[in-house]
Amino acid sequence: MGSYVVTDLTRFRNPDIVCIAMVDMESGQCFRPMPYLKSREVRRLNIHPGAILRGNLALKEDLDYPHIEDATFTKRRYAGKVDRSMFRSILERTLSDSVEGGFGVTIDRGQKHINHGQPATCSIITIKVPPKRLSIEPDRFDPEKIRASFTDGAGFLYRYLSITDRGFFDFAKKHQDDGQLDKASRFVRSQQEVYLRVGLSRRYSPQDDERDGYWLQVNGIYTFPDYLEEVRQY
Repeated sequence: MGSYVVTDLTRFRNPDIVCIAMVDMESGQCFRPMPYLKSREVRRLNIHPGAILRGNLALKEDLDYPHIEDATFTKRRYAGKVDRSMFRSILERTLSDSVEGGFGVTIDRGQKHINHGQPATCSIITIKVPPKRLSIEPDRFDPEKIRASFTDGAGFLYRYLSITDRGFFDFAKKHQDDGQLDKASRFVRSQQEVYLRVGLSRRYSPQDDERDGYWLQVNGIYTFPDYLEEVRQY
């Protein structure tokens, strides 16, 4: 039975299910429990970024690249939470210099997905971005979505990626609805450090679209030294 720190709590359009990602406190390996957890289970176990979960975890035998983190997670229980210093160290252990470097692929400028068939080495990474180079924006076409644009460590700009970080999305959406979405961006830009958890969706091809692959999304937005208490507990 191992101990794992939750690094991601990812929302779906279906509010009854949640995707989480965790990092083994001993090895630093990332895991994504499958099947997805029910929202009521997330509430029961007090699962949030920074939570410590204990349980039996094993990688699935039929792993499908790039989602090599998929695993079964049984006998799970809540075992407390890490402080912000430890949470930052967990993010540092999983850090990649850039989006391309983390996934091990070349991504055309302006492209928001990795093509099916490209040999991406994993489905979720951590990168560090300059706070002033991250912006939070409303989706021009879908009021149920919030977007992020950022520049990574290689100097490449990624524009208008979907934010699937559940806590941050709920906060940002609240302020979008009351006309204060810029409050989220201003807070992020006031911090010294920003870490992003950038993930890949399951394989998807938009209708009437030749693009087929795994879409980039922002699974987690973590700021230091401060964080919004409306959003975080780490």
